[in-house]
Amino acid sequence: MKKSFFAVVLLGLAFGVVANVQTETESLYKEHCSSCHGVERLGGMGPALLPENLSRLRKSKALSVIANGRAATQMPAFEAVLSAEQIAALVEHVYTKPKHKPEWSDQDIEASQIVNFKPKELPAKPVFDADMMNLFLVVELGDHHVTLLNGDTFEPIHRFKSRFALHGGPKYSPDGRFVYFASRDGWITKYDIYNLKVVAEVRAGINTRNLAVSSDGKSVMVANYLPNNLVLFDAESLDLMNVYPVINASGQTSRVSAVYNAPPRNTFIAALKDVKEVWEIPYRSSDTTLTTGNRVAEVRTIEVNDYLDDFFFDPDYKLLIGASRDASGGQVVDLDQGKVTSSIPLPGMPHLGSGITWEYQDKQVLATPNLKEGKVSVIDMSNWEVIKEIQTEGPGFFMRSHEKSPYAWVDVFFGPNKEAVHVIDKSTLEIVKTLRPSPGKTAAHVEFTKDGSKVLLSIWDMDGEVIVYDATTLKEEKRLPMVKPSGKYNVWNKTQYERGTSH
Repeated sequence: MKKSFFAVVLLGLAFGVVANVQTETESLYKEHCSSCHGVERLGGMGPALLPENLSRLRKSKALSVIANGRAATQMPAFEAVLSAEQIAALVEHVYTKPKHKPEWSDQDIEASQIVNFKPKELPAKPVFDADMMNLFLVVELGDHHVTLLNGDTFEPIHRFKSRFALHGGPKYSPDGRFVYFASRDGWITKYDIYNLKVVAEVRAGINTRNLAVSSDGKSVMVANYLPNNLVLFDAESLDLMNVYPVINASGQTSRVSAVYNAPPRNTFIAALKDVKEVWEIPYRSSDTTLTTGNRVAEVRTIEVNDYLDDFFFDPDYKLLIGASRDASGGQVVDLDQGKVTSSIPLPGMPHLGSGITWEYQDKQVLATPNLKEGKVSVIDMSNWEVIKEIQTEGPGFFMRSHEKSPYAWVDVFFGPNKEAVHVIDKSTLEIVKTLRPSPGKTAAHVEFTKDGSKVLLSIWDMDGEVIVYDATTLKEEKRLPMVKPSGKYNVWNKTQYERGTSH
């Protein structure tokens, strides 16, 4: 039957309305979202916005996130900028599958590899004079650069361009000569500190979380949000060794929350964001395999009680302590036994990835800031009871100390008091001083020198600085202008797995 002229007109108008709405929504996304989440929704400074990446976020919650922002992230509130209808349209947009499914195959990885220098082509001797174990790498997010800093003189040695939006912290080779960076858009860079040159690069994925370097310096493991996998590289020239699709026994895939090296175990440990499992993988497939239940496999899986968005290890790497973003507490995973053995009553949103340990009254304690509430929780690691909650001026992101320092430092990264940094006496669990080095600007992320005598603090601003303090007197000694400096990573502390810093 032929359609009437009016039916054809109405149909055309309907299609036109839908097309206009879609075009308007795409314009809204480009204007307000693409700078952080990527033009194709594949991620950038922020995570990818695709249906498979949003499986744990209900649409009703997504509406609230866009309108009100999200705690413990850089996600701003758009309620005053966008109408309820526009916000709803954006939610539908990000939950719609893209026209072309994003893929990054083994062939794509191999084709992306760039090798500037082959092994032994560069001299195994530094081109500058300094204590190579007391160097810092300072990531400057504002203009995507990295500064190599002398940790004795606090003079910059070299500044070089990085890939876009470095994430997860750089990781050093065991001897401290090489450093490996991961960018949000999947690029892995190997940099030779001795010769101040990029050795090799490869794109491991589309949206990457972080990387880890094995204790023997031979392997690099990369954790991806997109595709859902772990990728293993040879550390010399970043040759692809293996790809581990992250999928459970039921066929469900998952992003990887993070991957870390476990030195005493000679394995990589990864926690999954969308599946309630922890994975343990030997450095190389030829290593001794691990037993999983009644089977032997290269990947050992451990079931846990909840998703692990954030996690931390005890100094012996026997225990993994983790928490979900939406949970009311943490869980303790015994990696030797392969199961959850304890729970921790932690309200709010503990940032366990920034947790540190020290000895307090003849017991080992774990202290963690909180991303939602203004407090630091101090936990007895023998019974997992909270010893004290230290009240702060707001939610914090980073906490740091050093084995030789009597103090632990914690920032107030979120909220109106972001300019404040608290110094806590580890023997009394009391705040002994609150610093406000740059009123109105965010002060965050502390790192100690090799011997623990000095402390470096970042002012996270385009017109930012790295401030050097005496770690004992807490007096300011020097300011170094930098472009939104974020993390500062001391070679000794990272390669020796110093208890006061993140690993």
